[in-house]
Amino acid sequence: MDLFLIDAIGPFFRGYRRKRVNWSKIPFTHLTEASPEDWEEIEAELRIFAEKATRQGYNAVTLDDVAHLATHPMHDADVARRVRMFRERFGGYIDWLTRDYGLRVFLTSDVLPLPSCVEACLGNSAADLEAYYRHLVAGVLDDFPQLAGIVMRIGESDGNDVEDPIRTRLHLRDSRETNGFLKRLLPEFEARGRELIFRTWTVGAHRIGDLIWHRDTLEEVLEGIDSPNFIVSMKHGESDFFRYLPLNRAFFRVKQRKLLELQARREYEGAGEYPSFIGWDCEIFAAGLADVDGMAGVSVWCQTGGWHRFHRRAFLEKEGRDIWILLNTAAVISVFKHGEPAQAAVVRMLGSARAEAAIEILRHADKAIREILYIGDFARQKLFFRRVRIPPLFHVYWDCLFINHAVRKVLRHFVGRPSGPAVRMPDVSHAFRRMEEIAGKAELPVEDIRHMADFFNLLILAQSYYFDRFDSATVDAIRDAKRAYKAAWPSERRSRYRIKVSFEPFPLKRRTLGLLVGLLIRRKRGYRLWDRIFTLGLAGMAYRVVRDRHSGKLPPFLRNSAMGVDVIFK
Repeated sequence: MDLFLIDAIGPFFRGYRRKRVNWSKIPFTHLTEASPEDWEEIEAELRIFAEKATRQGYNAVTLDDVAHLATHPMHDADVARRVRMFRERFGGYIDWLTRDYGLRVFLTSDVLPLPSCVEACLGNSAADLEAYYRHLVAGVLDDFPQLAGIVMRIGESDGNDVEDPIRTRLHLRDSRETNGFLKRLLPEFEARGRELIFRTWTVGAHRIGDLIWHRDTLEEVLEGIDSPNFIVSMKHGESDFFRYLPLNRAFFRVKQRKLLELQARREYEGAGEYPSFIGWDCEIFAAGLADVDGMAGVSVWCQTGGWHRFHRRAFLEKEGRDIWILLNTAAVISVFKHGEPAQAAVVRMLGSARAEAAIEILRHADKAIREILYIGDFARQKLFFRRVRIPPLFHVYWDCLFINHAVRKVLRHFVGRPSGPAVRMPDVSHAFRRMEEIAGKAELPVEDIRHMADFFNLLILAQSYYFDRFDSATVDAIRDAKRAYKAAWPSERRSRYRIKVSFEPFPLKRRTLGLLVGLLIRRKRGYRLWDRIFTLGLAGMAYRVVRDRHSGKLPPFLRNSAMGVDVIFK
């Protein structure tokens, strides 16, 4: 492995005051209002980031994105003005990141960025849209010769909350289109000696939506592509950055060079607000990949990912508030670059005396995350809906904990009563008291342990509600715990979960739910005949009819988060 890539977008969120933030991309609309002083602060923070990341052992960074740095004759005056401004700023950053810090710089890109002015000119012509995108790519590679290449994502586009005039949309729909697209685009990189890093991440839209886990789709996309300028980038599992997922078997099938994607700022596990160590998982992945040919390196997302109100920025927080993220970024380097145990990174960062306490905290936290945040008997199940592998974390999503009758019914259908040992409050309370005690002695953020303890207390009560007999005392305890949590962690601190509680009966009967699950959910990767007829086809049409007639009844979480639930049915 020789490529150790990390995202460097944190400085560009400086001063971004939204309570709930879309962390998937630099907030370019916000930056259009930045003052000269703001840009000076951004540059200063980017230098801090570059120095600390290189000191840890990273040799490459990603910045967003091609669309905001590429010129085109069809851009209207507003888009052209924005692009000129960003080109001036980012051009300087790319220069000194490569010159002063020896970092290789990659730009990210979604396929396809499409301002309304260009869409009005080109319409839906696939050939014209592809030619437009190739023009953007070639122009950026020519105008910024310092760039090492582009990290391209085809399976996800901008979220519903993005108001930028340059928005991205899904363009490629199946493996044949994608294969041809890559073969026609790669010569632009080969001619200039740059690298195209192709991400297999998708959110389930269109036939290409199963790219991350379906071997036939992936083989068809990569068929006939043999270039030293091409790298395939894959998340460690067959879904997003969750635990309980085995190593993606595609690493053993793909012949091209490969990049392993990891996440240090865990978007589904508190985003750095409490300890969530990935070092021991990294050791498992490294052992599994030891005999795999063509591993180019690792790509670590230390800031990118999720829609939530957790605001910690990697390498940039005062008083060590980013410590839990930095222990993860350091562990990746320790395991994959130096071939050392993950704990060596903890010792290197904190010194032997503090490291002993930190490792004990990380062990307790890891156990709590696996047994309390996740519900093991659900997380271990392999479940698919349409082209998506269902995440192993069902009741907590980003910064939301859902305690309601619908979640209770679904979990009880799949799990019944958990087979593992029941989570006992006294044991958990003792563990968190121990974590708090040694955090204080080791000069680690005690407040983070307190927050984790309060939230995990709610998780334990939630599991009691999900799996035990319905009891009004449990309901009262949940409501009391929610009030206590909100009082201890007020919203103005911007570091708390949203607790979505409702005990209204869910109208779907158990037998009906079981029938629907049997029809719509499968436990194998391959598609059943029923899936090809209904789940992948007619279900999409049925959903659109229901959506159009009852759009106001869909929960805002499903309508507005990320790309919205609509994308799953495309």
